[in-house]
Amino acid sequence: MQRILIIDDEPAIVSAVRERLEREGLAVLAAGSAEAALALLDEDLPDLLLLDVGLPGMDGFELLRRLRARGLNLPVILLTARGDEIDRVVGLELGADDYMVKPFSVRELAARVRLLLRRAAEVAVLRAQVAVAPASGPGGLWIDPARRQARLGEVPLELRPREFDLLAFLARHPGQLFSRDALLRQVWGQAGFLDARTVDVHVRRLRAQLAAVDPSAAELIQTERGVGYRLMQR
Repeated sequence: MQRILIIDDEPAIVSAVRERLEREGLAVLAAGSAEAALALLDEDLPDLLLLDVGLPGMDGFELLRRLRARGLNLPVILLTARGDEIDRVVGLELGADDYMVKPFSVRELAARVRLLLRRAAEVAVLRAQVAVAPASGPGGLWIDPARRQARLGEVPLELRPREFDLLAFLARHPGQLFSRDALLRQVWGQAGFLDARTVDVHVRRLRAQLAAVDPSAAELIQTERGVGYRLMQR
């Protein structure tokens, strides 16, 4: 049975979400603070996190930052009372996979949970099928899908999980143009729920990483205005 950890200090929300997800056949754990969540995560890992941004003490953004810094690569849906673009962008840049603005439909939340769990399972199968041998990509990129490592020339790239997925996907299709919606489907496993600007945020971070190693390398990821992105060989 797949397990969901909801980290929220509002009992009514926890109760409603627990009831719905348990009806979907999922096990639900709950923590009312970041500290309580960290204690649970030290013991065992769930399959997905539902994380409230407005936690008391350490907020959800800081908790997510710490979890991603640990290399914890499990799906995360942010729950927020604020729908401002800046909050969504911050969450996505920190490594969230999705977000929902309170008040939300627990039925829709359950659908998004199922979608992310299905995508995570598909990715796990694909990783198991990838050969251990690293593959060279365009522009001096070196990518090892099995170990989830990448470097430009001899310099390692410190990529967040979704940044690595995006770069690896583009590197497998050098020169091919992909729309933002296509990238959301191929890399995130969804297009309907996420804003297309999610892709823009991750491309911006990838370019910054590449440029930090070689300023000209930022041009490897090219923008086709109004369409999408491609990774070029050089």
